[in-house]
Amino acid sequence: MAPGDGGGKRRYHSPGRAERARRTRAAVLAAAHELFVARGYAGTTIRAVATAAGVSVPTVEQAFGTKRGLLKHVVDVARAGDDEPVAILDRPPALAAAAAADAADFLAAATAEIAVVAARVAAVQAVLATAAAADPEIAALAREIDAQRRVVAAWLVDGVRTRAGLRGERERAVDAVWTLLDPVVHGRLTAGCGWSSGEFADWLADALGRLLLPDRG
Repeated sequence: MAPGDGGGKRRYHSPGRAERARRTRAAVLAAAHELFVARGYAGTTIRAVATAAGVSVPTVEQAFGTKRGLLKHVVDVARAGDDEPVAILDRPPALAAAAAADAADFLAAATAEIAVVAARVAAVQAVLATAAAADPEIAALAREIDAQRRVVAAWLVDGVRTRAGLRGERERAVDAVWTLLDPVVHGRLTAGCGWSSGEFADWLADALGRLLLPDRG
């Protein structure tokens, strides 16, 4: 036993191997996103995803476990924009919004990013909603994502409150913002009414300002 090795085996780290694993995960997630959107949750199999990604079924299962786990990762990547384990509110767009000095700038920065994320996640979110109606495990995942959206809603409310005060009761404000952030609202106004992402962001910033900011009358 070599001095200082603690009796354990030395771990070998290969940058090349790590990069290949990263590319494999990205290929699987991209294939899964495409297939979930095209075929729905029920119509997509792990084998089909593996074939589309050019990997084996065990490779997909080792990385993501079940099909439910794979869908969760697809939704997470659609929301975040990548596969890095960094929370939404710890990412640069949220940090930039948090650095805004006044409530109007905070809301403008935050809603611009919310519009980008909503457009990116819309298709797979629809898959999730459809699957949740028939699958209790997917329904639990949908509730988990709803809870994450509530965290963002509370962050928005508190961001306004610390900069300008708040109209009304905080919890009611969080309820209302959580509702406005529902992907269904984005879909109604963009896919349904033909609004652009920028128009949606501007409307949301204005709506949140009217809802949250105290009446200076």
